[in-house]
Amino acid sequence: MVAVPQPAPSSIYAARRQALMEAIGPTGVVVVRSLPERVRNGDSHYAFRQQSDVLYLTGFAEPDTTVILRPGAEQDRVVMFVRPRDPAMEVWDGRRAGLEGAKALYGADAAYPAAELATRLPELICNFEELHYAVGLDEDTDLLIARTVARLRKTEKRGQRPPRAIVDPRAALHELRLRKAPDELHALRKAAAISCDAHVAAMRQGRPGTFEYELEATIDYTFRSRGGAGPGYGTIVGAGENATVLHYVENRCAVADGDLVLVDAGCEYNHYTADITRTWPANGRFSPAQRKVYELVLAVQKSAIELAAPGVTLDEIHQHCVRGLTAGMIELGLLTGTVDERVADLAYKRFYMHLTSHWLGLDVHDAGAYTVGGKPRPLEPGMVITVEPGLYIAADCEDAPAELRGIGVRIEDDILITTDGRENLTAACPKDVADLEAICA
Repeated sequence: MVAVPQPAPSSIYAARRQALMEAIGPTGVVVVRSLPERVRNGDSHYAFRQQSDVLYLTGFAEPDTTVILRPGAEQDRVVMFVRPRDPAMEVWDGRRAGLEGAKALYGADAAYPAAELATRLPELICNFEELHYAVGLDEDTDLLIARTVARLRKTEKRGQRPPRAIVDPRAALHELRLRKAPDELHALRKAAAISCDAHVAAMRQGRPGTFEYELEATIDYTFRSRGGAGPGYGTIVGAGENATVLHYVENRCAVADGDLVLVDAGCEYNHYTADITRTWPANGRFSPAQRKVYELVLAVQKSAIELAAPGVTLDEIHQHCVRGLTAGMIELGLLTGTVDERVADLAYKRFYMHLTSHWLGLDVHDAGAYTVGGKPRPLEPGMVITVEPGLYIAADCEDAPAELRGIGVRIEDDILITTDGRENLTAACPKDVADLEAICA
């Protein structure tokens, strides 16, 4: 039986809200809002996915939602603006929780129709010192906040003044999201397990003559059939030289005999996403040149994972990968000189142009600052990162050895930092040469 995602208990969201309100203190007020639904074409919209801060604080997944937290208020500390119940619209678009559901199921002390946000916002944020709000996500909401502040300036003599400062939510809210609680890790582990199954399914199917979009369909089917919501980001299936394009998402070409196939895909489960990349031979056998490149990236990736532990920084992990890959590039004939020289002049970036790691959680590039006090942030237990070195040799790179041109390899795993080291959440997804050749044969 497929495990169907279940919403987290309301107590978990209440604890998150309480932690945030304690972090900002009684003089702060938080405003988080869902991003608008987007038109795909004509009158058809893209599938809606709730803004992650709203999900983190409430679990509420409906569009046109605003959450306001007021820790210093005597009453109505948690206020939500949501779509009201509307039987006629619910026939077309599905059931709504409404104002009653926002209070009974999602922890709101007070709930109002979404259309009343502009009218009620001034009284809800006035006289607080700090407004914690993410400027730049949505122009319409930015304008609403600006107009509300301007309106409150005019009423200051009557006792309603605007917040003195607007504070980036990364200062408090995103710090909480950075360290994953047990319920979050459960969702991430499930997302990882489903993603591993999907990658193996693609490996088994991806013979020469298969189209990249067929493999994408197999991956998406596996995500949904195992209980996931679908992909947590745009699935990448790049065969042959397409694997040298970092964010190749067209997925429209046929897989040719002799191609390596790079698949970067992660399932979203209960709103948390995995992020796995594997590269494998379509015909079941690495060529000698492909194997050299692949084994270089694999060795660097494995050693980088072993570095991940409390106190280590993502910058240290990245620099380890840069030096290891640069040494390999020199050995392969892609670069000349010494490792120190090629790292210093950034020549390695021709073939390894991205960073090695990012945070992972509700978003594939999850919330959380990468520096503290201007310095790289040390890893802590509960943080989840990716480790994804790669090597990309363009097909038209004329000064590269001919046998290496058009080879792209990336290998990515999801790593939980623990008190004594690390846990590879995606270890079940094969990546050793012998295992890949056995599956793809």
